[in-house]
Amino acid sequence: MTEREIEISVTPGLGDVAPGDWDACACPEASDGGPPNDPFTTHRFLSALERSGSVGEGTGWQLQHLIARAEGKIIACAPMYAKGHSQGEYIFDHNWAHAWERAGGDYYPKLQIAVPFTPATGRRFLLRPGFEETGFRALVQAATQLTEQNDLSSLHITFCTEAERTAGAALGLMARSSQQYHWFNDGYADFDAFLGALSSRKRKTIRRERAVAQAFGGTIAAYTGDALRPEHWDAFWHFYQDTGARKWGRPYLTRAFFDAVQETMRDDVLLVLAERDGTPVAGALNFIGRDTMYGRYWGAVEHHPMLHFELCYYQAIDAAIARGQSRVEAGAQGEHKLARGYLPVTCHSLHHIPDPGFRAAVSQFLTAEARAVEHDIEVLTAYGPFRREPVEEQQ
Repeated sequence: MTEREIEISVTPGLGDVAPGDWDACACPEASDGGPPNDPFTTHRFLSALERSGSVGEGTGWQLQHLIARAEGKIIACAPMYAKGHSQGEYIFDHNWAHAWERAGGDYYPKLQIAVPFTPATGRRFLLRPGFEETGFRALVQAATQLTEQNDLSSLHITFCTEAERTAGAALGLMARSSQQYHWFNDGYADFDAFLGALSSRKRKTIRRERAVAQAFGGTIAAYTGDALRPEHWDAFWHFYQDTGARKWGRPYLTRAFFDAVQETMRDDVLLVLAERDGTPVAGALNFIGRDTMYGRYWGAVEHHPMLHFELCYYQAIDAAIARGQSRVEAGAQGEHKLARGYLPVTCHSLHHIPDPGFRAAVSQFLTAEARAVEHDIEVLTAYGPFRREPVEEQQ
């Protein structure tokens, strides 16, 4: 198949795309009835953002999804947005924007291929099986051409996979490295088996933290599927608003987003709540992938020592072990995760800047940044909590 036989279009929202057509590219593995590898690129998640008004008109996330068709069907697609700011991305380019604007240019709007507000690694170029190479090339070519033809400053593909980074760099995109903390399941039978892999001091610390957290005066429960009820989301909305107001100035997601999740994605989420006298006082929201537990949001209306660590990190590890998942992604940033068994990993993004002078300056920066990220990961891993001495008696 040649690129001339592929038709590219831009759609202002997923309302015009059948869920089965999109998901045949986004999560073909889910055709067996199991969960998707990545819940965030599914039609139901992206549609929840759109239908709830979390993205779209007035949000700075203008819907511009790329669709590639051939042989009468969608063979590839990508969630793409025209961005009027750099918020909710977690791969920071504010300095690039300031430099471009000081030089007299308009950095915004820019094009962003991403999942809004979601710093989780996953495929950004969604390809129907059998069309991987042609679909990828067609989407990359279309996105770069749209950037250039509309005289936009830049195109950004954030939290892509390592394979996409390699393939995109081969097509001339600039690759960028960043860092997160992930927990990896080394075949642990239970949480105690995980603790057995840690140094004695770290093992004791985590046990103490869990004991303190679980003595907050109530119970901790995890809800998914039909066990989730509207009152759980009412409580979590208050938690989310409090955290969002403190971290970002205003929450990114609307209340209607959580109603949409209850309607179409309750099997894709694990909501962990700390409840006292039947009333939730804190909670953490996870999304369930086929092999990964994705920690996303946390909040509380009461402060209790260590409860954040328990709900966000330890409960997610418990759930991943119970489900036989190999990894927990706990979101962006946070060196405090290192002491709790989450190790630093490299995250990837791709970028296209049409202006040759600006592109050269950014390319030089990316080379230096990649070296720094690699060094940081090496150093931080060496300081990790895992045992390096011979097997010792657990205490």
